Amino acid sequence: MTQRRTELYSNGELIETTFIDITWNDLRNHRNNELNNSDWRFMSDQSPSDEWIAYRVFLRDLPQNFFDESDEPSQGANAAADAWNEFNIPE
Repeated sequence: MTQRRTELYSNGELIETTFIDITWNDLRNHRNNELNNSDWRFMSDQSPSDEWIAYRVFLRDLPQNFFDESDEPSQGANAAADAWNEFNIPE
């Protein structure tokens, strides 16, 4: 998953939180890699859990669920990356 948030600490105290912009290209590349790395769970001799099925559906649907042509190019990608970071990824 793509982390956008960076936290800066000094003496154990949070002093700054920054967010980087994610591009759709970066997000799609990372998503495609995640899908490819989990393909083995869906081979005929495997029984994927409902959690894995839901996770892969979530990944496949990222672009259409968050892309809006009226948004700034990074807005949808940032929202998709944030949603991915909040998704309960199966073990």
